[in-house]
Amino acid sequence: MFKFIHAADIHLDSPLLKLDGYEGAPVAEIRGATRRAFENLVRTAIDEAAAFVVIAGDLFDGNWKDYNTGLYLVSQLSKLREAGISVFMVAGNHDAASVITRSLRLPENVHLFPTDRAATHRIDRLNVAIHGRSFSAPAVTVDLSPSYPPAAPGCFNIGLLHTCATGREGHAPYAPCTIEGLREKGYDYWALGHVHRREVLCDVPAVVFSGNTQGRHARETGPKGCLLVTVDDAARTIIDFRPLDVVRWETVTVDASATESGFDLLDRFRECLLVKIEGNPDVLTVLRVSLEGETALHDTILSDPERWMHEIRAAAVDEAGERVWIEKVMFRTRPPAGGAKPEGAVGELLDLIEELAADPAALSRFSAELADLDKKLPREFKEAAETWRPNDPTRINELLADARPLLMRRLLHGRERR
Repeated sequence: MFKFIHAADIHLDSPLLKLDGYEGAPVAEIRGATRRAFENLVRTAIDEAAAFVVIAGDLFDGNWKDYNTGLYLVSQLSKLREAGISVFMVAGNHDAASVITRSLRLPENVHLFPTDRAATHRIDRLNVAIHGRSFSAPAVTVDLSPSYPPAAPGCFNIGLLHTCATGREGHAPYAPCTIEGLREKGYDYWALGHVHRREVLCDVPAVVFSGNTQGRHARETGPKGCLLVTVDDAARTIIDFRPLDVVRWETVTVDASATESGFDLLDRFRECLLVKIEGNPDVLTVLRVSLEGETALHDTILSDPERWMHEIRAAAVDEAGERVWIEKVMFRTRPPAGGAKPEGAVGELLDLIEELAADPAALSRFSAELADLDKKLPREFKEAAETWRPNDPTRINELLADARPLLMRRLLHGRERR
């Protein structure tokens, strides 16, 4: 019996785009999160006496700003060397985008698979064969799995692959493959990377995305970490998730239905907040809050959303102090059924937004009309995945919901001044 760690998508020193633009953000803590999560990975491997660690791509996040990233990495990998733990890894699309990484001299316990062919590393004392192939370029669109060798007889065979598998929302279609194609190799375990959500694609053999080790934005919610895989004497696997993240992104929906005062609304938020805190006792929780439902407070909230954002943040500080940071508050309440809408152009704008949000075909057409705008936007803006995805009707709907209270506040206040 032996144990190994399966990790992927570490994105060491990820810049976390636009973070400085968030009011009151714990910037230093969040920027250092990928390093601290990697330290937790190293500590877990040592504490669990893992025989080896496999990293299925994207150890880095593209090119480094300076050599501090490399020096830090070598210091951590050396701790594994001192503990007698080898590391086997493939380069993913972000690793291939790094010029400096290609010339980095890794400690002797680290084995990086080549880019021009699939190769095999054997651990004879364990009867283990690990097969892998690295990305040669930032965008690899062909299936790499056919180039992998057949299973080594008499060994526990592990395939290490950076891939989108059959395709996953929000992830580029790199190195696509099929479950059937992976199974044909006869391996016992496929350690996959690239998709940031933990997922078991097949039980026998185990074909698994470990997910990333540290969430980087509000769409990467919940615990993030690695998989501790135990292999028994019959070559059966037991997979155990181990959280490594130190900053956890979460969302919470506060049902504002039938609330009649701001105190009622804040009390409901506090109840939701306490549930999140209890579930994340040892990490900084970064929370996105959505206020939803029919409520008599709708007009009050709509007239001054900034005030209610600060009320929510103040309640969070009162309940949890520095354990929680409110990343964003979204206002998606509705007036009670039968309530009067503003007249004239303001009411017509409300009707248009509601009709657009309720019609998927109209949203798709609207998304297509944004193509020209997308071409004019700076690259830095478009790279922030949380900010802009003009070809995603769901995201456009979210942006409409966010823009609604801002538009209404400006239009209604402007009308009052006149």
